[in-house]
Amino acid sequence: MVLLYWLGARRARRGAMAEAHLELMARRPLVSVVIPGKNEGKHLFKLVESLRKQTYTNLQIIIVDDGSDDDTPIIGRNLERRGYIDLFLRNDVRGGKASAANLALRYSRGEFIVALDADCNYLPDAIEKVLIPFYYDKDIGGVGGNVQVYNYSESVATALQAIEYYDTISVGRIVSSELGLYRVISGAFGAFRKDAIEKVGGWDVGPGMDGDISVKLKKMGYKIKFEPAAVCRTNVPNTFKKLAKQRLRWDKSLIRFRLRKHIDVFFPTRVFMWVNFFSFLENVLYNVLLNFKWYFYIGDMLMNFISYLPFIFVTNIIMYAFYNIIKYLIFGLFRMKRLEAIIYLLPYSPLMVFYSGYFLRIVRTRAYVNEFLFKASYNDNWNPAKSSRAAKALKI
Repeated sequence: MVLLYWLGARRARRGAMAEAHLELMARRPLVSVVIPGKNEGKHLFKLVESLRKQTYTNLQIIIVDDGSDDDTPIIGRNLERRGYIDLFLRNDVRGGKASAANLALRYSRGEFIVALDADCNYLPDAIEKVLIPFYYDKDIGGVGGNVQVYNYSESVATALQAIEYYDTISVGRIVSSELGLYRVISGAFGAFRKDAIEKVGGWDVGPGMDGDISVKLKKMGYKIKFEPAAVCRTNVPNTFKKLAKQRLRWDKSLIRFRLRKHIDVFFPTRVFMWVNFFSFLENVLYNVLLNFKWYFYIGDMLMNFISYLPFIFVTNIIMYAFYNIIKYLIFGLFRMKRLEAIIYLLPYSPLMVFYSGYFLRIVRTRAYVNEFLFKASYNDNWNPAKSSRAAKALKI
């Protein structure tokens, strides 16, 4: 229902969005493209090529090398020398992605900041599309782009992630953005008003720094929106082992930031807003409480209905597999531009019952327990140990 409403509302907004587009192209503000990363040398040329093909051209491109030990410094300086990028910066000692992003922020001259991941590529109109909402609503502080899976045909793991990104993430973000409950501007593709980023103090250390900056903006009264027409394509982990490692980091951040750092959104303080309260409440209820409730359900089945368990298990698998096929086909109406990918991925859609219902649930549970009991995110090697120690001392 919300998707149908969104389609109607988008048509109703078409005139205002067209005016916003005209204003953007008339003003042509400088946009600083910020690309922090470590050991991303092999991706840089392809990324820069996709940026050079953008329909919006008033860009300042800044690459920050965060203590790489590959060829990133050679490649980055070569791109700068040839004029393909505006500035190459390097941290000789690794400080973490947030530190690298904040260094780029210091040197940025643009009215808007577009933060990208180096291992992604962007459709030619991606930056233009992600900027338009800022001129439609002046209260918007950040806009998230639509991240899709580029290497979907590489393995079963990448195919299932591609379906997840389409059905759960992209469509889910369309719905949550329309309801004012959108929570996370993707770190792979997000645009921000520079004055808003500076007002909240830039990026903080930690896993889930993209979700953290989104919450900080909302607590300051800014709106954040999702723009499905601004498309970024990323390479996702190609094995379930690598995927589990990634999702452990993502899921630990929910506990760290939703239930510790930003717990104040649940209480009537100066930063309390009902839209943020309900957004957090839905996130915690659905992802944390219902996740643990599932184990009580399984325990009850084992204790009281064990003789029926095989029948119930098989019936659930068949029903949910059928549901996933229907859902996948319906949501395909909202993404027909990649018809080849939709057809390729269709046979994998029944497997989503195992992927979402069991694999991701077990990974989430492990992440939640480790973060609740041991604050494991502070020991995650995704951040340098010194940065995590400082963050822990500051309780961020």
